[in-house]
Amino acid sequence: MNRLRLSTHDTSIAVAQAGGSRRLTGFGALLTMAAFVAMTVMSAAAHARPAPDGFADLAAKLLPTVVNVSTTQVIESRGFEMPQLPPGSPFEDFFKEFFDRGQPGKPQARKATSLGSGFIIDDAGHVVTNNHVIQDADEIEVILQDDTRLKAEVVGRDQKTDIAVLKVDLTGQKYHASAIGDSEKSRVGDWVVAIGNPFGLGGTVTAGIISARGRDISAGPYDNFIQTDASINRGNSGGPLFNLQGQVIGINTAIFSPSGGSVGIGFAVPMSTAKPVISQLIKHGQVKRGWLGVHIQQVTPEVAESLGLKEPTGALVAQVVEEGPAAKGKIQRGDVILKFNNRKVPDMRKLPRIVADTEVGVDVPVEVWRENKKLDLKIKVGELQDDNPQVAARTDEGAGAGAEPKVLEDLGLTLSAITGETAQKFKLDADAKGVLVTDVLGAGPAAEKGVRPGDLIVEVGQEEVASPDDVARKVKEARDAGRKSVLLLVQGQNGLRFVAIRLANS
Repeated sequence: MNRLRLSTHDTSIAVAQAGGSRRLTGFGALLTMAAFVAMTVMSAAAHARPAPDGFADLAAKLLPTVVNVSTTQVIESRGFEMPQLPPGSPFEDFFKEFFDRGQPGKPQARKATSLGSGFIIDDAGHVVTNNHVIQDADEIEVILQDDTRLKAEVVGRDQKTDIAVLKVDLTGQKYHASAIGDSEKSRVGDWVVAIGNPFGLGGTVTAGIISARGRDISAGPYDNFIQTDASINRGNSGGPLFNLQGQVIGINTAIFSPSGGSVGIGFAVPMSTAKPVISQLIKHGQVKRGWLGVHIQQVTPEVAESLGLKEPTGALVAQVVEEGPAAKGKIQRGDVILKFNNRKVPDMRKLPRIVADTEVGVDVPVEVWRENKKLDLKIKVGELQDDNPQVAARTDEGAGAGAEPKVLEDLGLTLSAITGETAQKFKLDADAKGVLVTDVLGAGPAAEKGVRPGDLIVEVGQEEVASPDDVARKVKEARDAGRKSVLLLVQGQNGLRFVAIRLANS
C-alpha cells in the first residue's frame, strides 16, 4: 500500500513505498502533486451522484403510475335574502322580481368539484393520495393517464398524516404500479422528480432537489417532511415524489407560498412515515398508533446540565398520565427518555413518531436517565385514542402555613408560601401545592424563561418544595455543587413544565 505525505513547507513530496523511499524535487515534485490531485478528484467524482442529462426516459416510465383524483361534493345553500329597502323605493320591484326568480329562502343544491393527484401502488387497485384531497367528497373518480375514469372507494384515511387510500377496479386497464423506495436513504441535495395534476392541467413533470429533511411545519403531531424545490402547486397534493431510480420516496402534501403558486418550497410526507400508515389503512381501514401517556419537553443545554447529562438529548417527561402505559411501567416525572424500543431518541420531536410506529400491546424496552444514571424499564404500549389526555391533572393536597416573601436574586424571583390571602389574590385552586411566585425581576433569568407572577414552583432539582426557604436551599446546593443552572418544575396556566434557569453571575 502506498502512502503519500504532502509537505506544506517546501515543494518536495516524500513517497514511502514497500521497497524503500525516494525524494522528488522541483519539476518532478510538481508532476507528482498534479497526479495526486487528479487521483483525489477522480476518487471524489466516483462517489458523487452526477446530474442527469435529462428526465425524459424516467418520466415516460413513471407517468403511467400517477393518476388524477377528481372529487365532487354536493353543497346546499339557502341563497340570498332580499335586502331591506325603504318603502316606495324604485329598486323594490326590481329586487322582488330578481329574488322571486331565484326562489329565495329555499335550499339550492350545487356541485363543487376539485382535483388532486395520487399514485397506484399495487395490482389490487389501491391508490394513495392525501386525505385533504378526498375529505368531505360525495363522489371520487380516479383518472388514468389515458383519461379513463374509474369510480373510487375510500379504503381508509388518516388525518394525522394526511394520507388516504382509495381502491379502483383496474381490470382491463393500462397502468403501472409505483415502486416504493427508502426515504431514509435520501440525502439533502439528491435529485427528485414530482408528477401531479397542478391546476387541473393533468400529468405534469417537474424536477428539483431535496432541500431539507425532517421539516416540522406544524401540520400535525408527526411532522417529518421532505422539503423540495421541485415545483409543486395546487393540484399536486397526493402525488408522488420520485428519486432517480423511479421509486416513490414521498407524497407531495403542502407548499409554502404567499402567492398561492410555487416559490420553490414544497413538502412531502416521507415514505418512512407513510408506509406503515398505508399498510394499516389497507389492512384495517384505520391506523392504530402506540401510546405512552406522557407529556414531554425538549432537553435544552440548561436542562441537560441540571440533570447531569453530558449533552442535550432525549425527551424530558414533564408529566405522566395516571393509569397510562408510562405510569404502569414506572416512568416518573423528570425522567429523560433516551431510547424507546431500542431506537435512540435524539430529541423531543422524535419520540411521538417512534411510539406511534410501535405495535400496540407489546412490551418494549425503554432507557431513561434518572438521578444521574441510566435505568432500563419495560413498557407495554397502549393504543392512542383521540380522546386520550396528554397530561395528568394534579390531585396532591395543598401546602399549609405561609411565610414571609423571600427575594431570590439568583433566580430573579420573589417567592411566598401559599396562604389563604395569596391563594385568593392569585386565584389558586384549593388543592394548589408548591411555592408561589409573587414577583419577577424584569431583567432576571426567570423572566427570560417565561416565569410569571402567579406561577407555582412545585419542585427544585426534582425534589418537592413547600416554602421559599426550601427553594433557596436547593438553589444554594446547586451553586455549591458547581452547577450553572437549576431545574424547576413550574405549574402555570398551561399546566406543568420544567424550566432550567441559569443562576445569576454563573
